[in-house]
Amino acid sequence: MTRPRPLGPRDDLADSVRVVGEFGVIARVLARSGSARVAEVGPGDDAAVLRVPDGRVVATTDVLVEGRHFRRDWSSAEDVGHKAAAANLADVAAMGGVATALLVGLACPADTPTSWLEGVAAGMAAECAPLGAAVVGGDTVASAPDSGSIVLSVTALGDLGGRAPVLRSGARPGDVLAVTGRLGWSACGLAVLRRGFSSPLAVVTAHRRPTPPYAAGPVAADAGATAMCDVSDGLLADAGHLAADSGVVVDVDRAALVRATLEPPGPLQQVAAALGADPLAWVLTGGEDHALLATFPPSGTLPHGWAAIGRVEEGEPGVTVSGEPAADVAVAVGAGRTGHVHFG
Repeated sequence: MTRPRPLGPRDDLADSVRVVGEFGVIARVLARSGSARVAEVGPGDDAAVLRVPDGRVVATTDVLVEGRHFRRDWSSAEDVGHKAAAANLADVAAMGGVATALLVGLACPADTPTSWLEGVAAGMAAECAPLGAAVVGGDTVASAPDSGSIVLSVTALGDLGGRAPVLRSGARPGDVLAVTGRLGWSACGLAVLRRGFSSPLAVVTAHRRPTPPYAAGPVAADAGATAMCDVSDGLLADAGHLAADSGVVVDVDRAALVRATLEPPGPLQQVAAALGADPLAWVLTGGEDHALLATFPPSGTLPHGWAAIGRVEEGEPGVTVSGEPAADVAVAVGAGRTGHVHFG
């Protein structure tokens, strides 16, 4: 592993929000924001106007707080933009929809370099572009003088394309539990960064810029997925939400999960060996990869890219791993808890 390079100065006052001003910042940011296919009226008015082909709108919001969700000494501005967009775009995909637009609320100190904000906008635009989405509006305010932190509140809007939304509450006993996308990579990258290193680059990059499988959400919906969610808080934690909403037991098959996520061996095992950790802990409880977790009828064939990792059973709602309580397994692999707990 190698240590990260020291950062250069970040306080060019001539380029700060204080000097450039609110509307100067907005103009610079919008110049990098791209355009949304569904926008009839884009940024610049009191509100955007979007075409809604399906007649319904998928809507979701996430808030990213500096120091908790990102650090400017670990991630570039573009990284933060990618990550902020991905967290929301993945939620739309988990409903079986395709994202169409983002709204962004920003609170930042007055000495924030506008070049940093332009970088965030560029990262968001790059994450949205393959979906035909873009930032269509938002708001900027000065954060509290004593906080010094940047806060991004991102709302994503999406289109279902005529599909029924796939909810967390539709899993039924006998269904197959399946996953697509990475698990544990972001958590592994975070463990590396916390120890002052910046390699293996693959896991560090996965933490800075998650790569959710957006297209797999609508594909799963078309294939008859009965329930779905994105893995933002950890596999066990998010499976727990699905289990509770559906009133079922979700049993993760440990051997199948290992085959799907840790074979053949890769950077997770490399980092785990160096840190004396169990890579399964990251896979089971690590969040922010934004993989998709879904249940499918037992008689069907899983869509391409999805791997079966368990099944749905009758019983008191909860999550087990090969029959063992999820909380006990989390402790056994060294994670301590089943996933991220807000205010925990």
